[in-house]
Amino acid sequence: MAEKTWWESLRTDSETLIEQLKRLIHEGNVRRVVIQYEGRTVAEFPLTAGVVGAVLAPVLAAIGALVALLKDCTIRVERSDRDAGSADKSGAA
Repeated sequence: MAEKTWWESLRTDSETLIEQLKRLIHEGNVRRVVIQYEGRTVAEFPLTAGVVGAVLAPVLAAIGALVALLKDCTIRVERSDRDAGSADKSGAA
């Protein structure tokens, strides 16, 4: 079983963004969250499998604070699929 990874970019207001990130993280396949401003990486948060509750709260608070300060930023989320053999081969890597 190979592991396939891909990136997803999010751009929205800070309140909606945090809710989207929570939903993605609870899906369990988020490996890393990167905040970019004007094409430069400002912060990077690696997430391990099983990150929940008290461990997740400070990460989301930090992301929320950065998004509030850097209003026009991009959040990139690295996701993984452990069962890449059955994944769609559309080239979305």
